[in-house]
Amino acid sequence: MQTSVSMTTPSSSYSILKPFRNPLLGDCVSSKPCLPLRRRASSFTTRALLSATKKSVLKDFHERKALKIISGLQNFDKENVASVVTAADKGGATHVDIACDPELVKLAISLTSLPVCVSSVDPAAFVAAVNAGAVMVEIGNYDSFYEMGVVFSPEQILNLTKETKRNLPSVTLSVTVPHTLSLPDQVKLAEQLELEGVDVIQTEGGKCSNPSKSGILGLIEKATPTLAAAYSISRAVKIPVMCSSGLSAVTAPMAITAGAAGVGVGSAVNKLNDRVAMVAEVRSIADSLSSAGRHTAIEEQTLKL
Repeated sequence: MQTSVSMTTPSSSYSILKPFRNPLLGDCVSSKPCLPLRRRASSFTTRALLSATKKSVLKDFHERKALKIISGLQNFDKENVASVVTAADKGGATHVDIACDPELVKLAISLTSLPVCVSSVDPAAFVAAVNAGAVMVEIGNYDSFYEMGVVFSPEQILNLTKETKRNLPSVTLSVTVPHTLSLPDQVKLAEQLELEGVDVIQTEGGKCSNPSKSGILGLIEKATPTLAAAYSISRAVKIPVMCSSGLSAVTAPMAITAGAAGVGVGSAVNKLNDRVAMVAEVRSIADSLSSAGRHTAIEEQTLKL
């Protein structure tokens, strides 16, 4: 699972090769020579582009209004992914999250201008997806693995994070903290991930929640684990926290109130069979977040007065 991609070049030959940088990857090597001044100018331009790309991807997180619609880490059904991406685009989402597959990435960017995130637990797989146009990568969305009895330890997640950072040092990186850990351990892992340079922490918990009520009470019960994680982690780290798993239009605003910078929604949208219904659900969640943002702004202004 933890395979890596590397390229080694003898130091004696590197000086005559032109380094170039994919704006989303890092250093690569070309066989064409170039002058040192051109190399420095190219490096400066690339750093500026990388900075602008990451700033754009994280903008909605910093404004605490991010809405990421998730098609599923192991969902390779092109028709369903296309429907989810279209619903995210037309419904008012800020990001889309799809399986880590270059062809799916190309499909997604043909349908939307929203930032495309890819999810995987294989760092090496991210490289091709980023080359295809993904601007954000996510280590997480573990739900499908829990169904197979597979869980991830803090050590495994830290190792996956380090390998991803080595392969893609400049790409926006989000990492999910597993709900299988106790809340104190979730907070500890989040703090360690922040030190590793992770840009966003994602929480989860929908799979471990078994609501005893129906209706609105049931929706709130289902969201409780991820809301608790978002509350605890957002007070321990300075990077944005995305509350995900088990959320709906009812509970998404609660995530923002709890301290999250945004929400991630998967099954509430991707399990619907009708594209119109998908768009309506995304719109409902987006509207609920907008209302939450307005209320938060009013409260902050009141406190200042």
